[in-house]
Order: sequence, then C-alpha cells, then structure tokens
Amino acid sequence: MKSPLRILTGLTASLAAATALLAETGDWKPLFNANDLDGWVNANGAPETWSIKDGVISCTGKPVAALRTIKQYENFELELEWRHLKPAGNAGIFVWASALPAVGQPFLRAIEVQVLENAYGGAEQNVWFTTHGDVFPIHGATMTPMRPQTHKGDKSRCFPSEFRSKPSPEWNHYRIVARNGSIRLSVNGKEVSGGDNCLWRKGHLGLESEGSPTEWRNIKIKELPSTGATAEESAPVDEGWRPLYNGVDLRGWTPEGPAPEATAPDSKTTANWSANDWVLQATPSDAPATLRTNEEFGAVEIIVDCKVPAETAADAPLPALALSTAPPIPLSGTPGSWQRRHITVAHGTLTVKDAAGKPLGSSSWPADAPARGPIRLIPARGRPTEFANIFVREKP
Repeated sequence: MKSPLRILTGLTASLAAATALLAETGDWKPLFNANDLDGWVNANGAPETWSIKDGVISCTGKPVAALRTIKQYENFELELEWRHLKPAGNAGIFVWASALPAVGQPFLRAIEVQVLENAYGGAEQNVWFTTHGDVFPIHGATMTPMRPQTHKGDKSRCFPSEFRSKPSPEWNHYRIVARNGSIRLSVNGKEVSGGDNCLWRKGHLGLESEGSPTEWRNIKIKELPSTGATAEESAPVDEGWRPLYNGVDLRGWTPEGPAPEATAPDSKTTANWSANDWVLQATPSDAPATLRTNEEFGAVEIIVDCKVPAETAADAPLPALALSTAPPIPLSGTPGSWQRRHITVAHGTLTVKDAAGKPLGSSSWPADAPARGPIRLIPARGRPTEFANIFVREKP
C-alpha cells in the first residue's frame, strides 16, 4: 500500500505535468482581427502602405518598410497565410525584431523568414542567393542555421529542405515555432528550415513591405511559457517614436532656400530634394534648399540617419539638422557610411549621441529660441546627401 506522502507526491507531479501541458497547448489568439490594424504599428511606411481590404492585410510594397506588433514575444507558435499578387514578388516576416529600423536600413533588426514568389531569382532557386522558406539573421541579429547554405559564401542562412510554396496568386501557409532562441519554419504543412542560438530571442513580430503587393490573413499566435530572456537577449523596449518621412513622397515637408519651386504636397521631388523610397535625397547644389517639417516641435528627441559620399574630405562642410532658430547641429561621421544621431532638446539643454548611445556633445539651448519650431534638414553644400529613418518623440 502506498504511503499518503507518496500519493501526495504523485498527485503533485501529475498536477505540475498537467499545468505544463496546458501552458504548452494554450489558447490560440488572433493577431489580426480582419477589421483594422489594432495591435500593430506602421513602423516606417506611408499611411497607405498597409490597409485592410476584404478582411485581409493588404500591402502596396512601397516603400521598403515594416508593419510590426506593438507587443514583444519570446516563445510562441505563429501561423499565417500570405500571397504575392505579382510574380517574382519579395517580402518577409520579422521575428524577434527591433521597434526601429537598423542604422541606414529600412529593415528591422530581426531573424527574417523569407517570403518570395516562386519566380524570384530565376527557376533554379536552390543555387541563387535566397529563396522562399529561407531563414536568416539581419542587421545585427545572429543565428546558427540548422542546415547552412553555402552558395555565395553566406553560411548564416538556412535554405529549405524542399521548395513547397505555391505561385502567385495562390495562398501559402507558414507555421513558425520560436522557443528559447530556436526557430523552425513549416511551409504548407511540412517543416523545412530554421536555426538555433538566435539573438535576440525576444522582440516584436513584423511583416515586410519590399517592392511588391502582398496580402496576409489568418494571423494567429499561441504564446508559450517564458524561458527567461534577459535584457541583453531582448529587443529594446518601444519608446513611442514616430516617423516624419513616409518613404513615398514629401508630405509633411517644405523646401526653404533660393526661390524653391512650388510643388504639390504629395510630390516626390521638390527643389533639390527627392523621395527615393526609404531614402530622402538631396542632390548636389552650391545653394541647396533646406527641407523643413510643416509640424513644429518644442522639447523633443530626434533620431536621424545621414550619409555623404566616401570621397568627402574630412574638412568639408557637413550636413546638419536644426531645430527652431537654434544653431545647426552637424551630422558628422565617417563619409561613405550611414551615421545615426540621437538628438535631445529639453530643459534648456541640447545633447547629441551616436547609435550606440555614446555622448558626442552637449550645449545650452539659446534662451531667445522660440518655444516651438520646425525641424530642418540641411544638406552638405555641393555634395549629394542622403537622410533616412527620421523619427521624433516629444518630451513633456
């Protein structure tokens, strides 16, 4: 006869096992309600990039951008359906992603699950650079592929064991299982690719816009118990940044300078400025027009990426950013590469940091500066200048 203690121990163990099983087989929850984009953030696209049409998420493909979840996820199972509306279309799914795009990129830092139409890259996709069902880390993320592809020397990718996607305009089903830094992808009912030791292993989920119209539906998730992802293993918390440039046109901006030409609010080109997808470009000019926001700001934080040509001399005039009537802030850095600046104006002080948070300087905010004013982008004189990822966050 079993002792009461052994019976109690057995019941406790059974209860724990049942609790764990319940957690593992927890409820599926929709990530998209078929009516609106509640729970999602248009990270860096135009207002019309993402919309709801006939109960599905519709993406124009322009600009290259992302729609991401407000919430971060650690361990989960995710299912969704996707289709391209044109042959050779390109898109993707971001897993454990950042809230903001990587420096000098329109993409979120993430593990990307590739979503390509079958005609992309030619008929023999298994010897091209990427393919549908490819899983790989991008822009600072890392992963050990379960089966690395070695074509073109890129061993960070896991090509699928077989190609199972259906061509446009048919729907495809993806199932992604993400657990403790490991990720597995099933395409139309069969596991084909994945990786381990992912960093980060907690972050946002995102859908990618990359040049081609796509549709997404039946997006649902089942969260699994946490395995204790640390801060270092997790994407930074979303701090409420919003984009000022939509990647499609110059809405919200006005040129200032020597007789800038009059243009419509939704124009892609004005004066020496043009909207070139995710990049805002200023062409070379000896008297370049400044581009200013129509909106005015007071106490504010600003993020901006900037790049000038590699052949730019070290002592050449630099592009700059100005707020209100205060002196311009040089957007200095290494010519030929993107540089991110994090600028804060609050409580009578202006501070500048780089992408890693390293302080680059500070100064007193002029006492006679207006309480509010526009943000101005000032291109480098006589040289092409590129700006991207312009975000703001107003402070109390």
